[in-house]
Amino acid sequence: IHDPSVSADRLVIDSTGTVGIGTTFPASSAQLEVNSTTKGLLPPRMTETQRDGISSPAAGLLIFQTDGIPGYYYYSGTDWIGITGDGPGAISASSVIDCDGNTYPTITIGNQVWMAENLRVTHYKNGDAIPRVWDAATWEGLSTGAWCSYRNLQSNFETYGALYNWYAVDDSRGLCPEGWRVPTAFEIITLADYLGGTSVAGGKMKATSDLWNSPNTDATNSSSFSGLPGGFCTWLFSFDAKGIGGYWWSSVGYSSTQAWFWNLYSGDGDVVLTQFEKRGGFSVRCLRD
Repeated sequence: IHDPSVSADRLVIDSTGTVGIGTTFPASSAQLEVNSTTKGLLPPRMTETQRDGISSPAAGLLIFQTDGIPGYYYYSGTDWIGITGDGPGAISASSVIDCDGNTYPTITIGNQVWMAENLRVTHYKNGDAIPRVWDAATWEGLSTGAWCSYRNLQSNFETYGALYNWYAVDDSRGLCPEGWRVPTAFEIITLADYLGGTSVAGGKMKATSDLWNSPNTDATNSSSFSGLPGGFCTWLFSFDAKGIGGYWWSSVGYSSTQAWFWNLYSGDGDVVLTQFEKRGGFSVRCLRD
């Protein structure tokens, strides 16, 4: 479209079908080039509900979400993923490596930076081994750090990470990588509050994976926390709730025998913070210092 009143064409479509806006000669490697030093490119703006109402979104579809955790989101083919720089809900380009050499992606939510996967380290920061326990007789009697995998299966360890007793969390040698820590109960509440409160934050933190039992109520993973239902181990070394709930320790003790933990359930969108026996086995997510 040529306007003789301006010195440059407003829109050009060349012989290959390449479209240029604000440029007469769009780059040959681009299907669309927008050239301006005074204006930006504005994608569709919508609420989270409107975004989730898009029928059969194409992989790579980009929108700007105006509520919830505002920012740019793209559809990965299975989930909407936040991509806003270092802002809330953004997937960080960085990662962290534990002392076993395991690499974890990180996620920025508000002013907090979290691991986006459960911890699976088997050594403390100083290199000392965290004992793996395979039997009830040993597990029940512990007052020192240890870990197990759900029903002792390696496949569960690989999918959901390790289940640590709280003594491993509380060990001065450190469970998380350098510069990271197990969150306090207050920091967990801060996370939930940022995501809209404990009655809705769980849905924004649960992965939409079919590892969750149906119905995975309110699950959107809009925070990209990607919480999975790894279940837990009791102090009697029995296992429960895989597919139903995810359970994570806090760093805060409640009494001589119990400590604070938090969990997500398949049946609602809540974040629940409560106490459990320290000899139990839960997952761990680390928070950056």
